[in-house]
Amino acid sequence: MPPAPRLRRVAVLVLEGAKPLDVGIPAQVFTTRASMPYEVRPCGAAPGLVTGGDGLSYHVAHGLDALVWADIVFIPGYRFPDRDDPPRAVTDALTAAHTRGARLAAISTGAFALAATGLLDGRRATTHWHYTRALAARHPLVRVDENVLFVDEGSVLTSAGAASGIDLCLHILRGDLGVAASNHAARRLVAAPYRSGGQAQYVPRSVPEPLGERFATTREWALCHLGEPLTLETLARQAAVSPRTFSRRFVEETGYTPMQWVMRARVDRARELLERSERGVEQIAADVGLGTGSNLRLHFQRILGTTPTEYRRTFARGE
Repeated sequence: MPPAPRLRRVAVLVLEGAKPLDVGIPAQVFTTRASMPYEVRPCGAAPGLVTGGDGLSYHVAHGLDALVWADIVFIPGYRFPDRDDPPRAVTDALTAAHTRGARLAAISTGAFALAATGLLDGRRATTHWHYTRALAARHPLVRVDENVLFVDEGSVLTSAGAASGIDLCLHILRGDLGVAASNHAARRLVAAPYRSGGQAQYVPRSVPEPLGERFATTREWALCHLGEPLTLETLARQAAVSPRTFSRRFVEETGYTPMQWVMRARVDRARELLERSERGVEQIAADVGLGTGSNLRLHFQRILGTTPTEYRRTFARGE
């Protein structure tokens, strides 16, 4: 038997004042189980007890040695990030991990610890909307974007509040293992399978809640009818609102225009078929409503920067 492939190594760096949801998100998304080729190690500046936020504390078995071991390091948010930088040993360990090739991913106010390394200087980044101005003031070389859910700068990634940490984790998972694995994890978490990283963090509550529920139903309906002609008018009629209202509110909910969302949904469905079926590109294009293989290739290249054939070679798995 060939040797089993090495598990991807995930370290979750728990700092003083760590927020429990921020700590739990990467630990749960990348949980060590048969369907997930990851090994997760919570760690701290030193092994032992770490005082967290919200009345909780954490006992971590690993210190900064876990960052030497890791392929991905998550930095959960923590209390009062704008007061003091993390200890020098922490920022040095993060910098060394990045130099070795590890990806660093900050959730919420964890962006302050990442910025303290200097690795965000000159790059786009985000954090919880309440702290975006403080991050920009404390680290003026960072290009802080307060209107997004997460930012992927390749080897360094940042996300907004805790819930967007799920979006960031699913985004990473989608890049590592493909859309089928990401969708499986989203179903397990009862989370949206994908939200735009460019979606605004804060949606004004003037949007009526029943309208949001209606749009969620419309999106589910569209996912079941991707092979059919879908226009703005068709979707607005399904939602029982005018096309103008539908278009405006849809952007507020998803970060995409309706037709951008439909196109990405079609490409994502094509990705899943490429991973899990033997159908040819022409048949998949027809199945997802893109018409021809040429059209599928065009949008695949534009959205994903690769071809359907290369994608299948990378992510297709035998049963």
